[in-house]
Amino acid sequence: MRLLLAEDERDLNRIITLKLTAEGYSVDSFYTGTEALDALMAAEYDAAILDIMMPGADGFQVLQSIRSLGKTTPVLFLTARDSVSDKVKGLDSGANDYLVKPFSFEELMARLRAMTRGGFGMVDNTLAIADLVMDCAAHTVKRDGKEINLSAKEYALLEYLMRNRGIVLSREKIENHIWNFDYEGGTNAVDVYIRYLRKKLDEGFGKKLIHTVRGVGYVLREEP
Repeated sequence: MRLLLAEDERDLNRIITLKLTAEGYSVDSFYTGTEALDALMAAEYDAAILDIMMPGADGFQVLQSIRSLGKTTPVLFLTARDSVSDKVKGLDSGANDYLVKPFSFEELMARLRAMTRGGFGMVDNTLAIADLVMDCAAHTVKRDGKEINLSAKEYALLEYLMRNRGIVLSREKIENHIWNFDYEGGTNAVDVYIRYLRKKLDEGFGKKLIHTVRGVGYVLREEP
C-alpha cells in the first residue's frame, strides 16, 4: 500500500519511514502540514499518518481540508496529545484512529491494517483468490499451501493486485501506487516485477492468476 507520513520530528519521521518501507509499504514522508496537504491533493494514498502539531498547517487543518473536498483517505493521528478531549476532537473531526506517542511500531502496524481493511472489503487480515492466500499480518504468501518468498516490492505489488482483484490496473496506476515520489527507476519497472511475480506464483501451478490485458495493463483473476 502507499502511505503518506507527516511528522515534523525528523528522527521519528526517518525511523517510521524506514520501518514502513521495510514492511513493503511505499511511503511519502513530509515534515509540514502544508507539504502533506499538497501531496494528498496530488496523489492517491491508502492511508495517511498525520502528526497534529506541525508547522504550516496542523493535522486538524489538513484533515479538514481533504474531508471538505470529499477525500475519504483513512487518517491516523499520531500525537503526544493524550487527553480524552484531544482524542474526541480528533475522531470527531474525521480521523479514523488516534495513536499517542510514545507507541510501539507493532501497534502502529496493527492499527494501519485495521484501518484499511474496510475499504477493500476485508473482514480479517487475509486476502485470497483461488489457492493463493496472503496474510497481511504475518506478511506471508502461500499458494496451494506452499509458502512463497517475495521481496518487499514484490509483496507490495501482489498486495495491490489482490486488493484490486478482478480490476484491470494500468501500468501507470500501478507505478504511481507502488513507488513513491522519489522513485527514479526505469519505465519498465512494472513489467519487470510482474515477470518476477509470474515466475514465483504462476509457474508450476495449474491456473495462471496474473493476466495481461493488451494495451491496458494487468489484472489478477481466476479464469475457468
